[in-house]
Amino acid sequence: MTGNGTGNTEALREEIRRTRVELGETMEALAAKADVKKRLKSSADQTRERVREQAAMTVARVRAQAGLAHPQSRVRQGPLPFVALAAGAVAAAVVLLIIRGRRG
Repeated sequence: MTGNGTGNTEALREEIRRTRVELGETMEALAAKADVKKRLKSSADQTRERVREQAAMTVARVRAQAGLAHPQSRVRQGPLPFVALAAGAVAAAVVLLIIRGRRG
């Protein structure tokens, strides 16, 4: 009877140990769900990464479409076209003023 009682005691202790392990895992899972600040940060990180990926894809798509456009229809880059146009307008105005000044 003593040997039989020891076996039941050991089985009971093993069951208690397993229950404690399971309870610890459950508590860790609940604590992770209850940590709102950490969950929000994780969500923000995921959203930030997704936005970066979408932005990179959009930039690549725009660059690809710009490369396919007709060379004459491309938007010129930099201020050079505007500066050239402004300089031409000023030169034309100066020439007109000189011509009017000589006539008068």
